[in-house]
Amino acid sequence: MNNLDTISPLDNRYKDIVASQANNFSEYALIKTRFDIEIEWVIFLLTNFNNKFGKISKTSVNKILDFKNSFDRNSALTIKKIEKTTNHDVKAVEYFIRNKFIEDKVLSKYIHLIHFGLTSEDINSLSYAVMIRNGIQTHLLELKNTLKILKNYSKKWSDISFLARTHGQAASPSTIGKELKVFLSRIELEIEILKSIKPMAKFSGATGNYHTFNIVDNSINWQIKNKKFINSFKIIQSPITTQIEPHDWIAQTNHSINRINNIYIDLAQDMWIYISNDIFKLKLNKNEVGSSTMPHKVNPIDFENSEGNFSISNSLNDFFANKLSKSRLQRDLSDSTVLRNIGLGFGYALLGLKSIEKGLNKITPNLDAINKELSNNWEVLTEAIQTIMRYEGIPDAYEQLKSLSRGNKLSEKTYKEFVMSLDISDESKDKLSKLTPHTYTGIASNLAK
Repeated sequence: MNNLDTISPLDNRYKDIVASQANNFSEYALIKTRFDIEIEWVIFLLTNFNNKFGKISKTSVNKILDFKNSFDRNSALTIKKIEKTTNHDVKAVEYFIRNKFIEDKVLSKYIHLIHFGLTSEDINSLSYAVMIRNGIQTHLLELKNTLKILKNYSKKWSDISFLARTHGQAASPSTIGKELKVFLSRIELEIEILKSIKPMAKFSGATGNYHTFNIVDNSINWQIKNKKFINSFKIIQSPITTQIEPHDWIAQTNHSINRINNIYIDLAQDMWIYISNDIFKLKLNKNEVGSSTMPHKVNPIDFENSEGNFSISNSLNDFFANKLSKSRLQRDLSDSTVLRNIGLGFGYALLGLKSIEKGLNKITPNLDAINKELSNNWEVLTEAIQTIMRYEGIPDAYEQLKSLSRGNKLSEKTYKEFVMSLDISDESKDKLSKLTPHTYTGIASNLAK
């Protein structure tokens, strides 16, 4: 099957763009992670309980590790072939390892320790924890690219005044740098929350009560021992579970990524509107086509694509969070097929990031349009006037300015004439007379830096 025959655009049209997450969540990644855990479990038993399971030489450990390190795509295909017979994916991994051990006179003595004491969900729990942790780390790395762009623009454009809009209407001016800094700050806060999530797994048997371990030797604190094994993969133990790890931390991850996605959707929509209002121009690529019928078009397609892909990611993540945190009694299998799709939320979020990064790299402030718009909206300074009037004790300041400006356009001349007619101090008149829509930005420039 070539890329044109796959059902998901993540696997064909966008395959190269999302390759980093495919490496974390592919079928191959799942099989290999399960395999690695099964191998490490055998070594763990033999090196931590040699009085229970027998001794193993360093040579034999190295032989097992060589086998582990030799795993490749042919190995995965062999496991998939075994699965056709077993109709059980985790058992297929166990049999693959067993078949290899049988070939070696020494390793064949340890066949009984493959998957010893475990239920499939122990392997799956730790496997998905490792994969999702890697997915989070990859996502954090990808986020750095857009953060770098936003940091650069925030500083670079910190002093470029433009007309802000509230309710879509002209409002007190801001600077482009400061408005982009808002998105930067929001994303950075959510990144810290995402970083704080601790992937969790269980290694406690069929219903989470360590039955198989306890029956072997109830003098051993298996909870502590198995925690040590889980921690060796840099995963936290989920201590009290049913057959499955409850997946609440996965739901937290889904929700965290969705909040980050929503901030980027907010950014993409704002950029789309800014471009539509000529606040930004798009850099031209002479080889690109904006429309199949209208040659003049230069469309903000990257921001539109990012919005669409972030929205798909959100929909998937909402479903995962709502579904995975529920399980009938001690276990039902409905989470199994759902977890196989967990990488899709990451994949579409990555696609959204790549699109918005591309879009951000194409924009440049349209200074002519920005300055013209500011010059045509002197009425935004009425906020400054009524504030000074209030400061000087005039009780009906707001009402006077409302009568002057609501629904009306003020010119520079009208504005200054009104200022000079006010019963306020000469100092205040001088301050207001020197004010322009370009300079009425508060401390926006400092906030941006």
